[in-house]
Amino acid sequence: MAEQAEGVTFPYRGTIGIIGGGQLGKMLIEASRPWNVKNIVLEQDVACPAAAVADQVICGSLNDPAALRSLAANCDVLTFEIEHVGVETLLELEREGKRIIPSPKVLDIIRDKGRQKQCYYDHGLPTTSFRLVESPADWKAACTELPGTRLVAKCRTGGYDGRGVDIFSREALMDDSYRPAFEAPSLLEVFVEDALELAVIVARDEQGNTCTWPAIQMEFHPTANLVEFLFMPAEVPASLETKARNIAMDAVSALNGVGVFAVELLCNGDEEVWINETAPRPHNSGHHTIEACYTSQYEQLNRILCGLPLGDPSLIQPAAMINLLGPEGLEGDYRLSGADEALAISGVYIHLYNKSSIRAMRKMGHVTVMADHMEALKAKASKVRELLRFVPA
Repeated sequence: MAEQAEGVTFPYRGTIGIIGGGQLGKMLIEASRPWNVKNIVLEQDVACPAAAVADQVICGSLNDPAALRSLAANCDVLTFEIEHVGVETLLELEREGKRIIPSPKVLDIIRDKGRQKQCYYDHGLPTTSFRLVESPADWKAACTELPGTRLVAKCRTGGYDGRGVDIFSREALMDDSYRPAFEAPSLLEVFVEDALELAVIVARDEQGNTCTWPAIQMEFHPTANLVEFLFMPAEVPASLETKARNIAMDAVSALNGVGVFAVELLCNGDEEVWINETAPRPHNSGHHTIEACYTSQYEQLNRILCGLPLGDPSLIQPAAMINLLGPEGLEGDYRLSGADEALAISGVYIHLYNKSSIRAMRKMGHVTVMADHMEALKAKASKVRELLRFVPA
């Protein structure tokens, strides 16, 4: 039984401030609605996805100190749904006594992929071999110190939704047929061939209570580097599942994190596991937990923000999640074709993100598919994927 903070009152009478008004903020607010929690969102676009459900939207940049302070002044606790926010202002607010979950100290580490990687290494956690480089002039020397024929380059800051990542050949770099993809400081690391990609979502509250959801197996879009399809539970041996969940909890503990974190992991056939990277917030890989688990990642974060005990993250039924991405060549107004047929199938739940226009590879929504067993789940999910298409309105 999770330890409960002293002085907890229910229903929660405070106001939650959310930095960012995208689909994650929207689903976080939706999960709080049964408890009548008040939410204020900071976002540049007053027509953002979360605007449809928020009590108030403060219009402003997520990096603007004045806007962040305005949100803080009107809320009892702050959280964020994206990493690209004004960390320096949040650090000041935390020093002044504002409750912020996760702490901006954690965000300050995670938003720099180099610092994040170094943190895991310094804590003795398994992560692939890497080097940090300041400019393209450093790439060749750094790559001579790394094993393997293919390597991965990541911009240390600013990357998002598959941007800021490049896979390249060491040989091509050495013979100058490949030009370094990034001018900015970068992380270079070993590419794990034929890796199985897992995610483990971890919740940790202010009392140090920790839990995880079952491991999630992910499939990525071949060119966009976005999660396109995933399922839970992952089809891995129980020993690998346990190892992955323990490493994910250790990663969040190393960061001294409070909140909900998605830890992405790489595995090979020998059951070796390496931490890839961590998101300090609800994550695309956990959308299906809304229907598939007793406590979703969004409800869990609301529990932590409200000082309530952690909920049970156990799986109710095997589930898959399909990202609904904007197709190539379609922009502007849109509609979702095939929804009537998909929704006629039991165990299919469509979520749309309230985005006013579509573009290629933009996340427009997701579908959760549930079934009694994995074989039926994969067949049902495959059918749903074939049915749903975005088309001009």
